[in-house]
Amino acid sequence: MLVRYRGGEGMIAWAFHRISGVAIFAFVVLHVIDIFLVGAAPGVYDTLLSFYVTPVGILMEWLLGAAVLYHALNGLRIVIMDFWPPLTRYHKGLWRLNWILFALIGIPVTIVIAGQFFRALGWLPK
Repeated sequence: MLVRYRGGEGMIAWAFHRISGVAIFAFVVLHVIDIFLVGAAPGVYDTLLSFYVTPVGILMEWLLGAAVLYHALNGLRIVIMDFWPPLTRYHKGLWRLNWILFALIGIPVTIVIAGQFFRALGWLPK
């Protein structure tokens, strides 16, 4: 018998929430380490700071922002359904609203970060 995925929006929302949470946790750990370097190894810290303005660093910053935004919006969706259980009937609609808000907030931020990214690549004047 062929087994197919049937999780739908709820399972995808759960997976994205967990993935974004792990990404945010990894950032916090790395951030604590890089702050430690200020006193322990200032030269390494300065090198690390120069990485943040490279295209790869800017892309990672953008991905972190997207993870934080999704995690926050999906967390609010979960809180709404926890406090008002009848709204769980509309979880698909709430998940779609989550993505609409993600796009409305994320697109302007992406435009700003894209400007930094293209400047770092040398495609736009500094």
